[in-house]
Amino acid sequence: MIRDAQGYALSGASAEAAGHHDRAVRAFNLGCGNAIGLFEAAIAAAPDFVLAHIGRAWLYALATDPGATAMARGLAEAARRLKMNPREASLFAALDMTIQGAQLRATLALDRHLFDHPHDILAHEAGFLLDLFLGRTRALRDRPARALPLWASDMPGYGALRAFHAFGLEESGDYARAEDEARQAAVIDPLGFWPHHTVSHVMEMQGRSRDGLTWMREREALWATPEHVTQAHIWWHRALFHIELGETGEALALLDGPIGATQLPLGVSLTNASALLWRLSLVGCDVGDRWAPLVAIWQGHADGKCSVFCDLHALMAELGAGDDSAVERRLVSMRTTAASGLEAAACYRDVGLPLAEGLVAFWRGAYEQAAWYLHPVRLETVAIGGSHAQRDIMDLTLTEAALRGGLHDMAVGLAHERLALRPHSSVNQAFLQRAEGLAR
Repeated sequence: MIRDAQGYALSGASAEAAGHHDRAVRAFNLGCGNAIGLFEAAIAAAPDFVLAHIGRAWLYALATDPGATAMARGLAEAARRLKMNPREASLFAALDMTIQGAQLRATLALDRHLFDHPHDILAHEAGFLLDLFLGRTRALRDRPARALPLWASDMPGYGALRAFHAFGLEESGDYARAEDEARQAAVIDPLGFWPHHTVSHVMEMQGRSRDGLTWMREREALWATPEHVTQAHIWWHRALFHIELGETGEALALLDGPIGATQLPLGVSLTNASALLWRLSLVGCDVGDRWAPLVAIWQGHADGKCSVFCDLHALMAELGAGDDSAVERRLVSMRTTAASGLEAAACYRDVGLPLAEGLVAFWRGAYEQAAWYLHPVRLETVAIGGSHAQRDIMDLTLTEAALRGGLHDMAVGLAHERLALRPHSSVNQAFLQRAEGLAR
């Protein structure tokens, strides 16, 4: 019986196909290499190798993009007709739920799957990404924690699992442990995206901008090669450090250079450019005519029902470009989803739409109205997914709305709140200075 790198039996595989599969999973774990191409090579070598079909479908299903989801459906149908053992059938069932829009159900199915198959590193990453998209912060930390004691440190994939756990620690606010564990994972997998990304997050959340830039520059050769499919997001983090230091020109140069050059035509990747332009606009930087080209790239990658997180970032671009018809279409789509029976309906209704209305009001100069849209749901934004660092754009917008709207007491309170977390932040210090200068 042919087995994978973690020792699980593979239905329909040959030795050659299993090798391609193991390298595909490894590329997926690292964010480095052509995982889709390697899964395709495995299928070419053994057409009935069901887990290669399942793995390829998972990559598209986890892309948080309408077109990719459609691709995943077709790939899943090809897998459905093939013979599966119980582990493969269990993993396929979670995939099927994800494709049908039942992501929460899929995470629960993956919990059960991983109780039975704790070494299934593909399932671990699928669950990890779904938890990230759903804002399930505790699960990001706890699912890997359940499995790590059952792994040997020399087992293929161990470094990836440590990196997943480290990111979960960071999102749970356990910054010291997160940084320590991520640095250890970076030693095991120096080319890995997640160890590097997690340390960057820790430094962002702690306001250690100079440390963050040093960390990135020292390791740039390890994460900024053409094989790294998610490097645009690391460049985005680097741009955030520059904004924090008041170096908006450097941030714009990164957007015009490596971020634009390495972003993928997928919603989750395009959010980097939208968020960066919006943040730069918030601090008073003239971003020129960069919004309109971004709107064109966003076409087809956020549909008002696939991801609140992506829809909000597409909306930012449409607002920035002054495309009022696109803004209205997006709001209509989001309202339709909010009134539907989809699993995502509650998130769209209770969190996504108030945030969207707040962004629209802010961009159109109705600052006090924007503040009162954003404030009631600011503690619920975790539901839209993404990281704390990414969702901070909503709190930044709320604080700026309070300032521009002349809401003295709210602005002072929000500035103090931000300074309590990052007292050395120049952005937060400027917030307080401006807030204290407002007339009561």
